[in-house]
Order: sequence, then structure tokens, then C-alpha cells
Amino acid sequence: MKKKINISDSKLKIIPLGGLEQIGMNITAFEYEDGIVVVDCGLSFPQEDMLGIDLVIPDVTYLIDNIDRVKAFVITHGHEDHIGALPYILKEINIPVYATRLTMGIIENKLKEHDLLNKTKRKVVKFGQSINLGQFRIEFIKTNHSIVDAAALAIHSPAGTVIHTGDFKVDYTPVFGDAIDLQRFAELGKKGVLALMCDSTNAERPGFTASEKTLGKTFDTLFAEHKNHRIIIATFASNVDRVQQIINSAYRYERKVVVEGRSMVNIIETAAKLGCLDIPDNTLIDIESVKNYPDEKTVIITTGSQGESMAALSRMALGTHRKVSIKPEDTIIFSSSPIPGNEKAVSKVINELSMKGANVIFQDTHVSGHACQEEIKLIYTLTQPKYAIPVHGEYKHLKAQAKIAEELGIDKDDIFILSSGDVLELNEESAEVTGKVPVGAIFVDGLGVGDVGNVVLRDRQHLAEDGILIVVLALDRYNNYLVSGPDIVSRGFVYVRESDELMDEARELIEERIMNCLDRKVSDWGKIKMTIKDSLGDYLWKKTKRRPMILPIIMEVS
Repeated sequence: MKKKINISDSKLKIIPLGGLEQIGMNITAFEYEDGIVVVDCGLSFPQEDMLGIDLVIPDVTYLIDNIDRVKAFVITHGHEDHIGALPYILKEINIPVYATRLTMGIIENKLKEHDLLNKTKRKVVKFGQSINLGQFRIEFIKTNHSIVDAAALAIHSPAGTVIHTGDFKVDYTPVFGDAIDLQRFAELGKKGVLALMCDSTNAERPGFTASEKTLGKTFDTLFAEHKNHRIIIATFASNVDRVQQIINSAYRYERKVVVEGRSMVNIIETAAKLGCLDIPDNTLIDIESVKNYPDEKTVIITTGSQGESMAALSRMALGTHRKVSIKPEDTIIFSSSPIPGNEKAVSKVINELSMKGANVIFQDTHVSGHACQEEIKLIYTLTQPKYAIPVHGEYKHLKAQAKIAEELGIDKDDIFILSSGDVLELNEESAEVTGKVPVGAIFVDGLGVGDVGNVVLRDRQHLAEDGILIVVLALDRYNNYLVSGPDIVSRGFVYVRESDELMDEARELIEERIMNCLDRKVSDWGKIKMTIKDSLGDYLWKKTKRRPMILPIIMEVS
């Protein structure tokens, strides 16, 4: 007789499909019996060795293979590393999306661009509201972050409640809306929390993160100190609270505000329409009208705080922006910290601006949107979780949070530093990693999604480092003799006009090897091509200590 399984016997599975051991590409599946709910669906930006790649999105093979059980995407907030992959993934798995007001507004902009708006079921959720998805009940809890309408999630299942903080900080004086709902975290803690998945980005930093509102005084001071110059401020497009404070200072100092950069314009329009941004009448002007006002009466809010090559500020720095030219005495404020890996790009833009005579300010003009150690301790103390699962960050950040959890009395065996793809099964009795699912990175290059893989990247790296030699020759189709060539075309290897001797010797060597193949009646063109590659490769290595990519092309003449 079959044993009947009680609900208490079933375990909750937590499966991070991305976002661990890195900043970005956050996506986590929660699975209970026949239901799967997915939290966030973010992208990451390419690393230096990902030549030509525009975006990196998660591999969701596991979700595609289990599509019948996947209930919905539930989104914590509107940053690219949490929503950026949605338009690409929704083409593979068309399931409903649940998010708060501004988050949904930003998502809808993306869906319009990809012609998915009418094909995707969407629901805006209010703070304190819960949604039922199979045996899951997902509750949205108000938090603070560097974007409005950020939420933590209480994921209720028969196995217990998991709290996922999303990206957060504790801000008692937010620029817009209410402070984080600490009371709800405490109430859930009293009822019993199975696991806490907490933001680790600033887990190495002691103390508290400063309130976003503290920057209001900083901007007022900067506007007062530079009242005779044009001010250009670069910040993240999605930092609506930062933009609000810049607009407040501009209004107080009677300056007109120009918003430049497509992503900045889109988000500000969406935020203003939803009432998340208060813009006084006659404050905003378009870029075309800026020439009608004296420099000291304007402020430009722009994208490009991370040194992105195509962003508005980078184009201004290089003198390629069609509407804005940097002038001596311009005051340029970087209101952000460089994301790890972007330091060189930011430094390059600062140098370019400085060489044009601009006064560049980049210190004390930014506060983080992530919780430092004391705020992380507060959330742990309020929720009293049985298990700790650090998320959002590189390994060193996850490790730092694990140390905090241990200091707060959580048993070392109950702290799980997961890798993307790990399957953590847990309930009140036990928790353990029981397996692995396929995960990885899918590269987006132009309109191509996934058509560029590691092999193509390796070729691009090879081409970038050593260049290419193309060897062209023509063979008679019937008699298999050399009709013309071999001709050698060089790109990125050596400058041909200054390397006549090298190229002549290379050509003679190839001709000799081809004639040798033909004399031996070798008719397999694959073998002839391999002979060319091997002999030319060895010769060039001896002569130059370089290994260019060698591409033989044999044409058939009848």
C-alpha cells in the first residue's frame, strides 16, 4: 500500500538561476510540489573579455523544461539587474508578471520596445497586498532602495515562510513615500521565518547607509557654490529620488532642468506620470530650448555616470554630442559610485572632461542604496530566521553576510552560501543542497540572443590579440592544379606595405606546400587547408612570436 505523503513531509526548493557570485543577473526559482514561482529576472553587463557583447541574460533551461509548473514572475524593483532580461525570457516562457507601480511602469516600457505588451499578463501589486500562486502566497513589503517602489517579498508556502529582501536599505527619511515597513518584518519574525534571503552588496561595510535625503543639502551647497556656471549632473537613470532632489535644488536656485539620455527620459516620464516624481511647472525644458537660456540658469541631468561609451555624458566628453558641448568652467557632478569593473571607463571620462576645462566633482555626491552591516543585523534580529541564505553579491559579500548571521547566533550549519544552479531543499526539520540544475549566461549581441557563444568569443579574442591572415588561391576543378594565388590578405597582424619580405617568404612557403600536396595527388581540400594553416602558423611564430588566425579560402575554377 502506497504511503500517503503529508504536506509537512514536502520541502520547499530554492534554486538560484543567476545572481550569485556576481553583481547582476538576479533570478531565483521557488518550487513547492507542482508549483514554481520566479523572483526577479535580471541581466548583467558584459565583462571586458566579452568582446562585442551588449547584454548577458540568464539561461532558463530549467524553467523551459518545467514550463507547465511555472506560475509567474514576481519582481522586487525596477533596476536592470532585476528586470532587464524579462523581455528576452518572456519570449521563451510567457507567464504573468507581478510588480509594484513604478516597477511595472518601467517593465511596460521594455515590453513595448519588444512588442510584448499585449502578449504579457501583468498585475500591479500594492504594498501589504498578497497574491496567491498555487500553494504559494507572495506578500509585498515596503522597503527603501535607490529606486522608488522597491519591495521585499514574504514567500509563504506549506513548508514555511521565506523572506527575500530584494535590494534594500533602511531609510527613515526617504525622499518619496514611506520608510521601510520594519513592523511587518517583526510581525513575520514573531510568527516564524523559515529562511532569510538578504541583500549582501554592502555586507562588508560597517555602520548604517546614509539617508538619500542627506544629498538634498549637498546639492543645495553645490548649486550655491557654482551659481555662475552651468551644472551637468550624471546619475543612474533609475534613481528617481536623486533626480527629484536635483530638481528641487534647481527650482530653489531658479534654474531650468534638461533631461538627456534615452533611458533617463523614459524613466522620468514614467515616474512623473505615476506620481512618483514632483516636477514644478515650467522647470523642465527640452534639449532644443537650452540655447535660449544663460548657462548659469540651466542644469542638465544626464546618463553616463558609469563611463558607458554610448551614454550622453561620454559623448559630451568626446565632443560628439550633437546638442551639448562642454565649455571651460562647466561644473560636472558624478552622483554615483563606479560599479566594480567600471572604474577605468569612469576615470577616462573624468579626464576627458577635465581636459576641456570643466570642473569635475565626484566625491561626497552619492549615497548607496544598499544596507550596511547594522541594517542587515536589524533585519536578522526582527525576522529571527531559522536559516540564512545570503544573496545579491560576489562571493566575498556573501561570506561577509554569513559572518554577520553567525555573530547573531545562527548556527554555522544553518547558513547556506549557494552557487547559481544549486537546489536547496528545506523545511522546519532540515535543509540541504540536494542537486544542481543547468545554469549559465546567454549573450545578447545586437538582435541575436544566444547565437554568440564561448567559441565565437574565443575567436573574437584571438582576432583582437593577433589579427587574421586570409590566404586565397584557386584550383582547377578537374585537373587539380594551381590556377592563381596564393594571395595573402592581412588585417590586424602586420602592416603589409612595411612587411614585404615577411609576406613574400610566407607566400613562397605556402606555394611550395600546396605544390607538394598536388604532386602527391592530394585532392581533399580540407587536408590542403590544414597544411596551409600548420605550415604558415609555424613560420609566423618563428618569425614574429605571434599566432594570427589563419583562414585559407580555396576557389574552384572549371
